[in-house]
Amino acid sequence: MNEVYICDAIRTPVGRYAGTLSSVRTDDLAAIPLKALMDRNLEMDWNAVDDIYMGCANQAGEDNRNVARMSSLLSGFSETVPASTVNRLCGSGMDAIGIAARAIKAGEADIMIAGGVESMSRAPFVMGKSETAFSRNVKIYDTSIGWRFVNKKLDKMYGTEGMIQTAQNIATDFNISREDQDLFAQRSQEKAHKAQQDGSLAREIVSVMVPQRKKDPIKVSLDEHLRLSSYEKLSSLKSITGENGSITAGNASGVNDGAAALLIASAEAVKKYNLKPKVKILGMATAGVLPRIMGMGPVPATQKLLKRLGLSLDDMDIIELNEAFSAQSLGCIRELGLKDDDIRINPLGGAIALGHPLGMSGARIVTSAYYQLQNSNAEKALCTMCIGVGQGIAMVLEKV
Repeated sequence: MNEVYICDAIRTPVGRYAGTLSSVRTDDLAAIPLKALMDRNLEMDWNAVDDIYMGCANQAGEDNRNVARMSSLLSGFSETVPASTVNRLCGSGMDAIGIAARAIKAGEADIMIAGGVESMSRAPFVMGKSETAFSRNVKIYDTSIGWRFVNKKLDKMYGTEGMIQTAQNIATDFNISREDQDLFAQRSQEKAHKAQQDGSLAREIVSVMVPQRKKDPIKVSLDEHLRLSSYEKLSSLKSITGENGSITAGNASGVNDGAAALLIASAEAVKKYNLKPKVKILGMATAGVLPRIMGMGPVPATQKLLKRLGLSLDDMDIIELNEAFSAQSLGCIRELGLKDDDIRINPLGGAIALGHPLGMSGARIVTSAYYQLQNSNAEKALCTMCIGVGQGIAMVLEKV
């Protein structure tokens, strides 16, 4: 099997819902990190790219008609370079990277681009057609997140609970207290705030110029979802899962906009195009769990991958665990035998602080681990996340 290297990675800032990036079309947003890769690697022959994979969970609006292909053309890639859009919901961006890596490992490709995009602000409303002639009974769904056009048989078999309720299910089933959830959220906010202040996040980010009517464009360079709060403030928030619930807006990830892209190459391509391999992709794995506790997906995915690689969590110096919810993160952390405040977990903060643009998030956490490996003594990183409808995904990276 060929070895696979990440040679560059870049992302946009993560925009707040209806925030600064909400005026940028989804395909234009995805084009930004793709163009940045081209601008940053001038010696590369971009016509030699074998394929481009971009994750995207929605694909109901401007991200329809294969947003990977549209954004690659918008960014300046030749029409001869193919592209495909990947949908594994929250895991789409990481899955895109894994698909690219597997193609290189198998010897079917040498140069790949992979990443992800989501503009949850611009997700459209959709309306199904009437099921009978002359019927005026139609339903409208918001496609920003969650179920729509539910299959009654699937609902009866497994349930179709929303993401928030699945987090509450984990909090209840695994006895995760509201206090622990809020403390976890506070730590995420504090780490992200520090990383933004000291420039650790800046090395991941390419600025976005947002056009304005009759004004100069706005330059967006910072993640704008951060909302540093005290524990007292977090603990005062009302639950969004009922009187006895523990999930709040403060211990859940955001609804956000953003895009990321990575340059992935074989050893032969690295030599041929004078690239600088920084991180090696050791492998990726996926696994399934019950949809009602979809947030526990990282546990079997991580266990499956580590067993395959002959590694353990003790070998990991960095653990990027996507924070869909505090309850979900803590459920996984404890089931994996880790401490709630393990310093290896999300050193720069997680999605509770930074936000969770669904199709981008997997690519964002891999990008973050890529830079953390380069700028520390860390040797190996685990990236893992839960996926709606009951799945998990995991990837292990190693510093070159």
